This record gives sequence, structure tokens and C-alpha cells, in this order.
Amino acid sequence: MAEHFIGEFFGTMLLLILGCGVVANVLLTQSKGQQGGWIVITFGWAMGVFVGVYTSVHLGGSGHLNPAVTIALALFKGFDKTLIAPYIFAQLTGAICGSVVAWLAYKKHFDVTADKELIRAVFCTSPAIRSPKHNLLTEMIGTFVLLFGALCLSPSTDMLGTLNALPVALLVLGIGLSLGGPTGYAINPARDLGPRIAHFLLPIKTKGHSDWSYAWIPVAGPVVGASLAVLIYNLI
Repeated sequence: MAEHFIGEFFGTMLLLILGCGVVANVLLTQSKGQQGGWIVITFGWAMGVFVGVYTSVHLGGSGHLNPAVTIALALFKGFDKTLIAPYIFAQLTGAICGSVVAWLAYKKHFDVTADKELIRAVFCTSPAIRSPKHNLLTEMIGTFVLLFGALCLSPSTDMLGTLNALPVALLVLGIGLSLGGPTGYAINPARDLGPRIAHFLLPIKTKGHSDWSYAWIPVAGPVVGASLAVLIYNLI
């Protein structure tokens, strides 16, 4: 049990260090990568997934890094249900810690960035056009593609495997490039909720609200989308 927690925790932490880090690099004032653009962000998140999955599996986890993946596989594809709670706890705490580390790395740039929306965007997603039902649908579609594609790449429910880390990372890159525009493609409850909690708690110099009214969408959408992906994969 301990190795499962350690793998998921450190894998998710590295995912968020690199993911929040690339967003900070592109968005925050006086960063070397400021205004690097969407392609830089999607590549940064893809590399975060690659490193996170590889690390998780190497340390004894399953490379899920995502509560939606864990829940869907446990409910519909035989993954050990007793691991749901420890996996989600490890993923969420890893995401919080990873986003805090990214904040520490860019602390001086947070201090000189005046735009509260850009600061929050480093931590969590928000819709380009706010429409709850359509934003929810977008997150469902993105996570459906993530899990259905991952199952085709690695049908095992136990772990994605280190050799599958790169294909899954490329899959996430494709999702970001193709489906990331409407909501910023959370496709992972821990990836959004953990950093949103960190944003709420951290003593950021110029900080607005954490947009809790939107927070349920990047949680519910991925869980539903992942579950549908496993159900349809099982049928065919």
C-alpha cells in the first residue's frame, strides 16, 4: 500500500510542478518565457505527464495521476477498489504540493504580476466562454479521449507502464492542442482541485478569488468522461 501512495504522490507532484511551472513561465510578468504561447503550455503539460507517469510507475504506483482514471478503472474494469481512497488522497496531496513548489520557483514573478486572472490561471483552469453545460461537456469529451486512448495504448488496469508514458504524454499533447481551447483541458480532478486549493491558501501578493463556482466542472466532467470511456471500451 505504501508504494502505491508514494508512486502516485510523487508522480502527481512532478506533473504539477512542470504543468503549473510552464503556465507560470508563459503568463507571469518578467519571466524568460513570457508570452511563449499555447503550444509551449501544451508541450510543458505533456512533458509533465510523461515524467509523472514514468515516476509513478517506477516508484510502485500505477501511473494514474488522476482520480477520474482511478475511479473509472475501479468501477468498470477491475482495478482494486480498496486503492481508490489512498490513490485519490495521494493524487490530491501531490497536486497541492506540486503547485506550491511551482509557486516557490516563480515567487518573485508572482510578486510583480498585477493581473489576478493570470495568477489564478497558473493554478487552475477557467473557461474561455463561461457556459456550465458546454464547459462540462468539453471536459467530458477531453477525458473520454484521454482514457479511451490510454486503454488502447495499454489495456492493463494495473499500471500504464513506463513504456507507455511517452504515448500517453503525446495523447495529452494532442488533447491540449485540439480540445484545450474552451476550458483549458483540466481532464483531471486532482490537477485542477489541488492547485485551486493551493491558490486559495497561499499568501500571494496580488490574488483574486479562486472561482469556486466553476470548480465542480473540472471534477465532475472528467469522472463522467472517464467512466464513459471505460464502459464503451468494455463493450467493443
